[in-house]
Amino acid sequence: MRTAEIHRNTAETQIDVTLNLDGTGVYAVSTGIGFLDHMIEQLSRHSLIDMDVKTVGDLHVDQHHTTEDTAIAIGEAVAKALGDKRGITRYGSVYSPMDETLTRVSLDISGRPWLVFKASFTVQRLGEWDTEMIEHWFHSFAQAAGITLHVENLYGSNNHHIVESCFKGLARALRQAVEIDPRKADAIPSTKGML
Repeated sequence: MRTAEIHRNTAETQIDVTLNLDGTGVYAVSTGIGFLDHMIEQLSRHSLIDMDVKTVGDLHVDQHHTTEDTAIAIGEAVAKALGDKRGITRYGSVYSPMDETLTRVSLDISGRPWLVFKASFTVQRLGEWDTEMIEHWFHSFAQAAGITLHVENLYGSNNHHIVESCFKGLARALRQAVEIDPRKADAIPSTKGML
């Protein structure tokens, strides 16, 4: 089983993440930020990665540390569960529609973290989550997971739909990329021989 546990404890946050790449999308998420919980639940459900995420953060300060550290812990868990990345498909790319919104997400489990994020929002908050934290969540996740990640909202007007299509797109692309390729299940998917 490709599983991982991450325990991240700092002066700002205490986080426990348990993750199973070969799951069925079962989740239990509690970050103290309702809309962030909803997005991580979407990530789990649509990637079929089981996730148990518990974050206690310094929300009396603001949402930055909770958002960033939760993304780091989930990204670290993905990287740990992937191990040497033997046999994975490596790449994933999807178009993610949600009503009037369409977002394209492409990723490479490359070991070279990078984020291109092209989405904008017309409100300052969704629920109680500051929309300026959304790109930062994707950046922190990509860095910790070691993936090259491109997220581009092509069009849409409803801010909730835009964010949700980004997370669901990440989920579906990640699901493709972490799958074991039955034609090369014993090989590292790189001419370098490592990722």
